[in-house]
Amino acid sequence: MISHVTVDPHDAVYDHDEEQAVLAVTVHHRDGRREPARLVMQPGEVELYAIQLEQMIRNRAEARKRDGEAAGE
Repeated sequence: MISHVTVDPHDAVYDHDEEQAVLAVTVHHRDGRREPARLVMQPGEVELYAIQLEQMIRNRAEARKRDGEAAGE
């Protein structure tokens, strides 16, 4: 059974001919095994996740700022 998937520290690739983006990932199994895989996304998915990632980055920055203000920084 799979526990989670992590993105590998490699550049994402856009394949114009296939019209898809590809990210290298590692699939982690509950028994400790790991295996390489690819996350394949269509252009609309890339755009959606770009928006969602930007929102997460902004939320993190805002939370860190609040934490700093609460600590008197």
